[in-house]
Amino acid sequence: MKQIILGTAGHIDHGKTSLIRALTGIETDRLKEEKERGITIELGFASITLSNGNVVGIVDVPGHEKFVKNMVAGASGIDLVAMTIAADEGVMPQTREHIEICSLMGIKYGFIALTKIDLVDEELMELALEDIRGYVKGTFLEDAPIVPLSSTTGEGLDLFRATLDEICDKIPERPFSPIFRLPVDRVFSMKGFGTVITGTLASGKVDVGETIMVYPSLTTSKVRGIQVHGQSVETVYAGTRTAINFQGLDKDLVNRGDILSTPDTLKPSYMVDAYLHYLPSNSKSAKARTKVRFHSGTSEIMGNVILLDRQELMPGDTAPVQIRLESPVCCMNGDRFVIRSYSPVKTIGGGHIINPVPKKHKLFNQEIVDGLNAVVEENHEKSISFFINQGGFSGVDFADLRIMTSIADKKLDSILQKMLAARQIIQTDKDRRIFVHGDIFDKLSKEIVVKLDDYHKENPLKDSMSKEELKSKFRAFRDKDSKLFPLVMAKVVKDGSVIQEANSIRLSNHKVALQFDLKKVKEKIGKIYQESGLTPPFFRDICSELEVDPKIARDVLQMLIDEKQIIKTKDDLYFDIKAINNLERQLIEFLTKSGEITTPQFKDMTSISRKYVIPLIEYFDSVNLTIRVGDTRQLRKKQVH
Repeated sequence: MKQIILGTAGHIDHGKTSLIRALTGIETDRLKEEKERGITIELGFASITLSNGNVVGIVDVPGHEKFVKNMVAGASGIDLVAMTIAADEGVMPQTREHIEICSLMGIKYGFIALTKIDLVDEELMELALEDIRGYVKGTFLEDAPIVPLSSTTGEGLDLFRATLDEICDKIPERPFSPIFRLPVDRVFSMKGFGTVITGTLASGKVDVGETIMVYPSLTTSKVRGIQVHGQSVETVYAGTRTAINFQGLDKDLVNRGDILSTPDTLKPSYMVDAYLHYLPSNSKSAKARTKVRFHSGTSEIMGNVILLDRQELMPGDTAPVQIRLESPVCCMNGDRFVIRSYSPVKTIGGGHIINPVPKKHKLFNQEIVDGLNAVVEENHEKSISFFINQGGFSGVDFADLRIMTSIADKKLDSILQKMLAARQIIQTDKDRRIFVHGDIFDKLSKEIVVKLDDYHKENPLKDSMSKEELKSKFRAFRDKDSKLFPLVMAKVVKDGSVIQEANSIRLSNHKVALQFDLKKVKEKIGKIYQESGLTPPFFRDICSELEVDPKIARDVLQMLIDEKQIIKTKDDLYFDIKAINNLERQLIEFLTKSGEITTPQFKDMTSISRKYVIPLIEYFDSVNLTIRVGDTRQLRKKQVH
């Protein structure tokens, strides 16, 4: 069954509420103040059953200029509008503003209810009709039917129903979306039921028993019951006016403007990228950073309009903008919005959301402007490529792409698979389905080669660079949860430009080549350690003796260590490998016979001072030859000869 919402709009006291009462018998003015003052302040709700059995939900919006923000909240879920214009007054200021708002909200279907015809003669009615036809020319109501009627006498009500019936047949089904969203327009408590939230389902469906999340507060609760037009149901679908009762949800945690959705589906953001139409009726241009009232769904948030491709917005202009907000909002690509001036309050424009979770943009960045225009043109592949590129090193996950594109899951997945096959994008995390743009991936691959080349030039005597040191040089790899680094490394290794051995990395064409004088330094250092045996000098003393730059000398020393000519203990002490091997044989022979050795015994065996004894005996512990037991050392395992 098709779900349709009718909105009544128009100037104050043009008979919207009276019309609904005459059609349905329902009094939509429920507040005491509304009844006392005779004007609609808050949104009112009713329903009407058509001849084919379909039930149409009705939203009665306020007509007074002070309550236009409530009118905008009601317009967010409307499929068609009955624009009420009183025959005795004709087109009035709020008539004009309401038509502009409906146009900005993307409402395409509607008709005109010419009310209070019992108060005018035929000549005045003709003048009213002429006035209306002249005004609506060029609007979505240009060819709309005009239904003359009187809520007092009942004249024209049957024609109203018939016209409504006919237009409803022309309205297509809402496009399917798997994402349940309900902008909250009313919250109240009922004894025995608890918190009740009402609104019009913007997309998806919700079932009794389902867990939902309130955005942007991220509060969760379970659906206890659902009502549609006073009847309890188990499931409710997009385009339906509904009241949902929640289990254990505090009324004070929910406000008009919040959105109900599935947990972890939407994302609160203080910015949105949008396509803004600045109304031709504006008397002056809009400057950069103009302060506005941003209306989306049922919310009103203060913000600033950032012009991305121009210095000012002229009346009638349409342009990509970024709206930066004072409070977070939860939107999806394609959502309609209205902006009203800060003071005096007046509707000045509106349009649709391009990116609900953007990064802050620099002005006059042509790449950004072109990317946003591609989204507006609904080039899905270009749009997805743009959004993923904007994600930078962190990429964009599938959940964010759903709200950035509003593309159905299966179609979105199909496009992503095609782009993956073409390596336009790279999937960096299969579990969380995170994608990085191919250009960014290739750029990182090239930068790794450059970093390694720089390292080899700065450290010509080092064979390779540690993997962790290389990783630390890139901001892109600092996220501990990111799986980007191993993927980029796999690419450069596969390409053959880089060689990875255990935890070290080097360029495939890198070879350590000592200059002649450095060869001499290497020979001298090696000879010093060979001749000193188990009593070598400290390395810093060697540097002084040879009058060599300590950095160069240390690089040469590292080469000797890598070539296994020298071993390092601690305290800046290094030993010739042959001396260590001879000592190891002596130690094994002693322990095989005696079973254990004390530090004094080790000192007597080696005939060296305590300065060398402690580092050496601890070295044998560190390589798992010996193990300390109390004050003695024993062989860690049986030696095989």
